[in-house]
This record gives sequence, C-alpha cells and structure tokens, in this order.
Amino acid sequence: MRDAKKRVGQGHWGRRLWLGGVLLAWATVGLAQAQPDPAVVKQLRQERFAIISPFPPGGPVDTLSRLLADGLAQRYDQAAVVENLPGAAGNLGMDKVRRGKPDGHTLLVVPAGNLTINPTLMPNFPFNVERDFTPVTMLAKAPNVLVVSPQSKITSLSELLARAKRQPDSLSYASPGVGSGLHLAGELFKSQTQTEILHVPYKGTGPALNDMLAGVVPMMFSNLPATLPFIRSGKLVALGVTDTTRSPVAADIPTLAEQGVAGVIVTSWYGLLAPAGTPAALAEQLALDAHEILSQPAVLEKLQAQGLQLTPMRPGEFAAHMRKETADWARVIRARRITAD
Repeated sequence: MRDAKKRVGQGHWGRRLWLGGVLLAWATVGLAQAQPDPAVVKQLRQERFAIISPFPPGGPVDTLSRLLADGLAQRYDQAAVVENLPGAAGNLGMDKVRRGKPDGHTLLVVPAGNLTINPTLMPNFPFNVERDFTPVTMLAKAPNVLVVSPQSKITSLSELLARAKRQPDSLSYASPGVGSGLHLAGELFKSQTQTEILHVPYKGTGPALNDMLAGVVPMMFSNLPATLPFIRSGKLVALGVTDTTRSPVAADIPTLAEQGVAGVIVTSWYGLLAPAGTPAALAEQLALDAHEILSQPAVLEKLQAQGLQLTPMRPGEFAAHMRKETADWARVIRARRITAD
C-alpha cells in the first residue's frame, strides 16, 4: 500500500503532467498564435449564443457546455444559454443544431459515440455527420481503463491474456450497453489479442460497476476518472489505460500498448460542432475561443476534477480525426457483427 508521501508526490507530478500536457497540445496546433478577425468578432457579438447539450444536466457534456457558455458570454458581452435537450440517444439535440442558422451562435457539445459510432451502429441514424454539421474542435477527453475484480485473482495483463487463451470463453466482461464505446473497446481488445471473452451488457455504467465490485463479472473497460477511487481503494485492479500515453491523473497505470497490446486506443472525448454551412473563419474563431476559455486556471481545475484533459484541435484537424475514428469503428462493428439493441 502506498504511503502518504508517495501519494502526495504522485499528485504533485500528476498536476505538473496535466498542465504540461495542456501547454504542449496548445503549442502543437498553433491556436495560441491565431489572430482574431475583427469582422468575425463583430459578427459573434451580434446576438446570444445557444449551446445545445443533447443529454440531461450533470456529467461531462453538461459541464463543458456551461463552462463554454459562461466564457462566450464574457468574451462577447452577449447572453449564452445552455439548452439541455435529451431524447432519442442524443439525436433530438443534434437535430436542433442541424436546423440552426450557420452564424456561429448555435453550437453543439456532444460525446464521441454520437459522432463516430452511431452512424454505423444505428441502421436508421438520421444524420450524415460530415454533411449536416461543421466540426469546430475537440474540447476534452477522458481516458478509459481495463479493470478486473480482485476476486478474479488476476493481477496483470499477461495473466489475463494467459487465462483467456488457456481457457477460451472462461472470462466475461461487463459494459454499459451494446454499442457503447466501452463495449467496442472490449471487442477491439478481443480482436487485437485474438481472444474470446463473453460480453455481458448492462443498462448503464452504474449497474455494470456494481457487479464488477461484487465480483459477479471479472473484467470491464471503464472510464478512468469514475473508476479511479475504486482502483485506489483496492476494490478494483487496473491493468492498463486505453490511450497513447499514461493519464496525468494516474501516471502509475501503464498503457496497454506499453505491455504489448497495441491498437486499443479508446478515449471518451467531447466535441464542439456548429450547423453545416458555418463559415470557416467563424469555426476557426470559435475553436480559439473554446480553448482559451477552457485553459483558464479556474476552469482547468473544474475539468481536472472530472478527469478531463484539454485536446486543442483546429476545425480541419477535428474533422479528419472524426473521419478516421468513424472508419475505424465501422470496421470493428462490422467485423464483430455488432447490432444495436
């Protein structure tokens, strides 16, 4: 068990890694050097902003929407309201933005799955994301982690893989539901490791985690910030994070790639979009605004509390990222023959 000094040290270095990662990402995309266009700024000051959150209040989408609304209101001296429009798995809110005026004042904050998984998973998905929306930027991301229950007696990734190959179909993994990003993380893991592990879908993260904690299901891919308290208390065992680098909030947990399992890169990220036809200059300005707002020290503290990391991207970079991830998930969904509930 870690002593108090080590925990304090990890917290100190975790914060330094967090801030360093933010600054490095900021520098790589050149947003900090972008100069506002006076004509664009004038246009954005003409009327109020509506930030559409297609889910109920609470959670990362709502948090990011409200932080963004507060920042835009201050920057442009205009009202900025958050409209929570839950329904149809997020499609209700997305439809309102699709039908909005492309003038930079109607914006959508939405999780990755609605943009890169649902178009393939849902046979009657009502949008063409590339045609119906203008990508602005990725706002933030949270890593996911592979965890096992102590009752499983598994203590490392190598042990898990050895058991899965020695006893095919002897292991199962929980997920919040069919087609969720965490379900697809499990299917991608199985594909990359050539193992067969039974999928056990639940109706939400809460019930899945409860059965994990009770030892009913031995393993799960879960959101790291939500799972970290259980990892630190010893109620769950972390085997690896599903990102390209270790997480600033848990730098002691290695990535799966470090341990020989490459290609399982699955993060929970949140994007900012506008209606199709929004001029490129407006999208560029809004991307700059978003990351200047979210990089304020007081705002960063709130994001860190939810385990979120800033992910600055210019509109073109964000569009390319969505296209690639959509194609990647389409291959997994079709190869594993996954269908929506």
